[in-house]
Amino acid sequence: MKNYMTLTDEYLQKCAAIIEKIKAQQNLLQKSAQWFAETILAGRMVHIFGTGHSRVMVEEMWPRYGSFPGFNPIVELSLTYHNNVVGANGQRQAMYLENVPGFAERILRNFNLSEKDTALIISSSGCNIVPIEMAELFHQKKIKVVALITKEHLAKSTSKRNDGKKLSDFADIVLDSGAPVGDSMIYIDGLETPVSPGSSVGGIIIVNSIKAEVARLLTEAGQPPKVLTAPSIMNAAKSQELFEAAYDEHARRLAELYKNVGNPD
Repeated sequence: MKNYMTLTDEYLQKCAAIIEKIKAQQNLLQKSAQWFAETILAGRMVHIFGTGHSRVMVEEMWPRYGSFPGFNPIVELSLTYHNNVVGANGQRQAMYLENVPGFAERILRNFNLSEKDTALIISSSGCNIVPIEMAELFHQKKIKVVALITKEHLAKSTSKRNDGKKLSDFADIVLDSGAPVGDSMIYIDGLETPVSPGSSVGGIIIVNSIKAEVARLLTEAGQPPKVLTAPSIMNAAKSQELFEAAYDEHARRLAELYKNVGNPD
């Protein structure tokens, strides 16, 4: 019987290639983790933002099993709620809104920012206006920005901004998801367009790698994080205790972001 490669084999091979691209970025991952750990140790928060399906990486960072407080997941439902697809709250509106100038400023107007903060902005193309303006506004506040993009896709995409600037133009560190142009990785005979994206695979690997490095740095600094942990790993009472402690810490950190909002420095 002749052996042949299934599409699953092909997709897994391409995912393996993504992992190799991420391995080559370890110095940048370590530097990002160092910045994020410094923010958390200072009692502040790392702002995580993404529109569209970049929301996946935002929620992967916090809150979920194996994650811990110190991250501020900024998920704007009007830019990320795709379940209805059409009709009210549909995809067309979300795709329109993520290119409305000034929207990012309205979001950040809710927070009292500090130069001790850091930010992770996620956008595969790096060309939509809201993520770009978000990074630009953080830069103006002298907040270090890490951008998670897809380099090949960004290079072939056109910015929606009139000045042509992309997310990478406002980033102190640029991380690459490792996916190809257009994101989708599998071509099928008889089907004109490819399927099965790769940026979420690379993005999730990157944020969890950074998460692990941040946890190590916090622990080495004598402030081990309160990790959301399943009761299957420890007893149910201890798991519940960790959840409550983590949520309480998140609330306290978030309260600092609301303190003195709108008051002049």
